[in-house]
Amino acid sequence: MSDALAMVAPGTALRDGLDRILRAKRGGLVVIGDGPAVLSICSGGFLLDSEFSPQRLSELAKMDGAIILAADASRIARANVHLMPDPTIPTTETGTRHRTAERVARSIDVPVLSVSAAMSVIAVYRNDVKHTIQPTGWLHDRTDQALATMQRFRSRFDVALGNLSILELEDTVSVGDVVGVIQAAEMVLRIAEEVDGYLVELGEDGRLVGLQSSELSDGVARALHLVVRDYCVMNAEESQDWAAIVDSVIDRLAHLPSDELRDPTRVAGILRLPGAFHDAESGVEPRGYRLLHHLPRFSDTIIERIVDRFVNLQQIMRASIAELEQVEGVGQTRANSVKDGLARLAEASIFERYQ
Repeated sequence: MSDALAMVAPGTALRDGLDRILRAKRGGLVVIGDGPAVLSICSGGFLLDSEFSPQRLSELAKMDGAIILAADASRIARANVHLMPDPTIPTTETGTRHRTAERVARSIDVPVLSVSAAMSVIAVYRNDVKHTIQPTGWLHDRTDQALATMQRFRSRFDVALGNLSILELEDTVSVGDVVGVIQAAEMVLRIAEEVDGYLVELGEDGRLVGLQSSELSDGVARALHLVVRDYCVMNAEESQDWAAIVDSVIDRLAHLPSDELRDPTRVAGILRLPGAFHDAESGVEPRGYRLLHHLPRFSDTIIERIVDRFVNLQQIMRASIAELEQVEGVGQTRANSVKDGLARLAEASIFERYQ
């Protein structure tokens, strides 16, 4: 469906042709694809094999039959065609043109476009999915609202993540602090996904909106992954496959209904945090992955070895240079980087807390 919507986005020749049909207050049925499966349900009409143009599409729509385009919509293959899909294929549509469009799309994997003269709308059918093309002005209004909402949640996320860093260094993190970061991050990612759907329909008109959305969501998914990795409770057997566990937790968060995402107990329960069901102020300890990723030139492998050796952030901070050097691949230079880097983060957090 995304590919089909991109083909009819504003600025494309196909969308121009469809808009011309609407302005002329006519209807139309367009199949994008002229393979054997499509031709097997075609009857009558005439062969064109002509280069596509919006004007030609609009003129051909004056006839009652369907118009068959090449798979890339670069050529008009046939016009005034009578389509005969299997009549036993179920359809929820009532109009003849829309019923035919839905049945063709369900029986053959090609986009089918139905232009309604009475309703002045364009519907795209692909497999079992129908999508009604929205006016460009409506799409811009929705994207503006979505971006404004995303900005608020991004600000909330940045504040919550900054506070979490301070609390981690001070060893005073609660379940509620972790949940607040995860809720804000998940909302930013959900809104960004919604905006991406609008961008497909906007085509070139959505280029600037896409840049804004990318900037607002930049780094959020990575931070969410590291927070989950820091706090998700795993038993000894699961720790051998932590990557799959983290991915599973993030997937469960992504599929939470909005009302459940707003419930701190529900979110904490997915992470299996201690005290999740009775006390949001229960203390939890980070493993240290996220803050160690702030240090320059530290690979995931080295960070994993450090966490495996010292278990949590506070023990890493208390470790001596000699103890850090014992970790495979660390050495004196990296050991000093760990001590100095975490010390600078602690100093910065104290300054920020009391300024």
